[in-house]
Amino acid sequence: QVQVVESGGGSVQAGGSLRLSCAASGRTFSTFRIAAMAWFRQAPGKEREFIATIRYNSDITYYGDSVTGRFTISRDSAKNTMYLQMNSLKPEDTAVYYCALNTRPANLLIRSSYDYWGQGTQVTVSS
Repeated sequence: QVQVVESGGGSVQAGGSLRLSCAASGRTFSTFRIAAMAWFRQAPGKEREFIATIRYNSDITYYGDSVTGRFTISRDSAKNTMYLQMNSLKPEDTAVYYCALNTRPANLLIRSSYDYWGQGTQVTVSS
């Protein structure tokens, strides 16, 4: 099985920073290759929103409009780990943040393209 575990969430005041991590492990990579890893978030009563994605074997990244210029996605392929550096946080960034893995050619900006998901980590930004 594949395990996807997020960490690094917490509470911060507006204007502050947090760094999220996502680690993938398990009986994983003998059966498929990770093509991309992504972050999504979901606030109460809202749809799950695309935040950022990174192709696993390159530096190609894509960001959602709401976080461009404030968030940075990166990865350490050797460790099967991905990061999300979040700066200039706003109260509207408050949500549960999810890590997701893509293993096939697909539109990396949409939720249905991702095959494995973590349980999420809460980020709360106070004004």
